[in-house]
Amino acid sequence: RFTGQQQEIKNLIQSKIAVDEENAHLKNEFSNLNQKFKDKSQELKDTEECAQKKEEQNRLVIKNLEEENKGLNTRCADLLNDLEKLRKQEAQWKTEKSGNDAQIKNLETDLAEAREQLKELRSICSNLSSQVAVKQEELSQKDCDVIRAKKELQELQNLYRQNVKHTAQQDELIKKLQALNTD
Repeated sequence: RFTGQQQEIKNLIQSKIAVDEENAHLKNEFSNLNQKFKDKSQELKDTEECAQKKEEQNRLVIKNLEEENKGLNTRCADLLNDLEKLRKQEAQWKTEKSGNDAQIKNLETDLAEAREQLKELRSICSNLSSQVAVKQEELSQKDCDVIRAKKELQELQNLYRQNVKHTAQQDELIKKLQALNTD
């Protein structure tokens, strides 16, 4: 019986040793797990802080982007207004250009007509110049004829004067002869 109890005690001691070893092993594992938990907790804390910082940065970035977007939207609206103004201006210029083109076309037509008229007037001028040249030639001829006629008239006047003088002398002679004859 004693041997049985001894055996039982021995078994219990071995069992306790085994439990103690298991316990020491579990304590060690628990300690390791606890350290890992602490490490992970710290890591989580760090990660959360980092995430918070990131979130804050992101909020700032988003805020900046929203402000930038607002500015860009305003700029875009301004540019669209400018574009609309430019389109209206372009339409106005096109209308003006169309009017100017029509005016240019009319002026070109007028110029062509004026050139044609100038051509005709030059032709008329040329004909008139020819006629004037002919008339000048005729006038020159007439001048010569007048000079000749004046000379002839002068000669005739001289002859007439001589003739009158001669006649007067003859009359005087006749009178003298008659007087002599009477005597």
